[in-house]
Amino acid sequence: MGGEIGFGPVPVHDDGASFHADWEARVYALSRALLRNRVFNLDEFRDAIERIPPQEYLATSYYERWLRAIETLLAEKGLA
Repeated sequence: MGGEIGFGPVPVHDDGASFHADWEARVYALSRALLRNRVFNLDEFRDAIERIPPQEYLATSYYERWLRAIETLLAEKGLA
């Protein structure tokens, strides 16, 4: 959705927390482990996020998008 217009201002909520739930930290750790072990690279990860259908993208949180991208890449590579 980057570069698109007409979605209004980006809300900023900085409460100082890196993660708002334990599962978000686990998704972050999983993504780092998969990247470090070269299961996929950062460009593939970004592309998988960008391929999420717009309606779903807008309805999900930041780390939900990360999880969807990880699931997509693992399935595409025959690992899940």
